[in-house]
Amino acid sequence: MAQSPSGVKYITDNRKARHDYFIHETYEAGIALTGTEVKSLRQGKVNLKDSYCRIDNGEVFLAGMHISPYEQGNRFNHDPLRTRKLLLHKYEILKLLGRIKEKGYTLIPLNLYFKKGKVKVTVALATGKKLYDKRQALAEKEAKRDIERRMKERQY
Repeated sequence: MAQSPSGVKYITDNRKARHDYFIHETYEAGIALTGTEVKSLRQGKVNLKDSYCRIDNGEVFLAGMHISPYEQGNRFNHDPLRTRKLLLHKYEILKLLGRIKEKGYTLIPLNLYFKKGKVKVTVALATGKKLYDKRQALAEKEAKRDIERRMKERQY
């Protein structure tokens, strides 16, 4: 876990999300967890790869996030793939609900981190990329890397 100067310790990033989606808006949300889940998060044993968010009855839930069971946990250990509740303000939930009803928008988690001892998740309102968009993004990234490499060679 890397700690930034603002006191935020990053646990994990959903790098696949930035590859598969265009990110339009981001929101910071709290997350309702059990004790053994928090202990597993402190060890960094979490996977956001195939997770997504959904809104049911005015509440936002995070599904598909895998938090490995805590090794020293006993019979009270948690289910690794259980659906977890996200804590957002009512006006944020209503705004997200209106946007999600539009065609193509989805709600995905981007990263997980500790902020002042609390676990927070960054949730993004996103639209899916087409295959040609992904190829174009990879080509731009590769070109940028090549330019930086050549500039570095010229400095020496």
